[in-house]
Amino acid sequence: QVQLVESGGGLVQAGGSLRLSCAASGSPFSFTRMGWYRQAPGKQRELVATQHSPGSTNYADFVKGRFTISRDNAKNTVYLQMNSLKPDDTAVYYCYARTNYGSEYWGQGTQVTVSS
Repeated sequence: QVQLVESGGGLVQAGGSLRLSCAASGSPFSFTRMGWYRQAPGKQRELVATQHSPGSTNYADFVKGRFTISRDNAKNTVYLQMNSLKPDDTAVYYCYARTNYGSEYWGQGTQVTVSS
């Protein structure tokens, strides 16, 4: 069974920073795409940032210039460095991974709370 284990969430004041990590394991195939989505109370889940193994990235407009996604392919781990956090960034952040044959997996989520 593929598992995505997230960590790094917590409470931070507006303007602060957090670094999320997600370690994927259990797949006999490579994770060609990994990334992050988030869901705030009463809102739908939305893309934050994803990265394909060759290095291409995709950022939501509202995080460009503030968040940075990176990967450690040897450890099957994806990171999300979040700077200049705003209260609107408060949400549950979910790790996402896709294998080279097309299967998709989700983590259980980690809470990020940004106070005013």
